[in-house]
Amino acid sequence: MSTPPLAGAGMPPGAFSGTQAQAAREVNTASLCRIGQETVQDIVFRTMEIFQLLRNMQLPNGVTYHTATYQDRLAKLQEHLRQLSILFRKLRLVYDKCNENCAGLDPVPIEQLIPYVEEDGSKHDDRGTASQLRFASEERREIMEVNKKLKQKNQQLKQIMDQLRNLIWDINAMLAMRN
Repeated sequence: MSTPPLAGAGMPPGAFSGTQAQAAREVNTASLCRIGQETVQDIVFRTMEIFQLLRNMQLPNGVTYHTATYQDRLAKLQEHLRQLSILFRKLRLVYDKCNENCAGLDPVPIEQLIPYVEEDGSKHDDRGTASQLRFASEERREIMEVNKKLKQKNQQLKQIMDQLRNLIWDINAMLAMRN
């Protein structure tokens, strides 16, 4: 499910109709998580850029350094730090809004969310598989016996129905002869 872009994200403020603008304001938890993920990715990217800038900067060890270059790199570094600060504030807002939306939900223990296999599970699997096969073969044998008995009972019922049909036929024939 994609959410419509927010006003100010490359679109003029009046570009939405009434229902779209309301849908843009009511952001669900899933889209908040997606926004949070994008924000974290931006934070990582900005941090990598900051480290790249710091790696390229020279230490003031008495070597003559161009003041203009230094000022330019310092301005870039301060801009990246300012953007990083904004991104952290945005992430905090998303985090708070997600917690607010999920406040009424029952917390699920983390242990239930992570599937794990017991170390001695392979031993149980061999025994479990063998017992399942044994159980399945016993069940199949029982079903075959029940089917055999059912066929015998069906044969008996068919014979009884044939006898009743012949008896009724004979009774009707005698009644027809009497009249």
